[in-house]
Amino acid sequence: MADTSVKIDDTTRDRLKALADSEHMSMKDYLAKVAAEKEHEKQLDTATAAFRRLMAPGVLDRFDADFGGLPPTTAHKTPRAA
Repeated sequence: MADTSVKIDDTTRDRLKALADSEHMSMKDYLAKVAAEKEHEKQLDTATAAFRRLMAPGVLDRFDADFGGLPPTTAHKTPRAA
């Protein structure tokens, strides 16, 4: 697969480089990892929404009361199931 360039501002580039360095990765590999993680998060969000639509009325309220509910989708730090 051919490489390409993306224009980003210096601040964003420096932030991405620092994040890649902290994981001992090239920026190319780090960005590929981030893209895969974001795709996975989107799939989990879709699955969670489908799960919540299928639950009987009252079940989700009880789940949220017992377990504090699900975090906002932007709060995902690690992969998790619905």
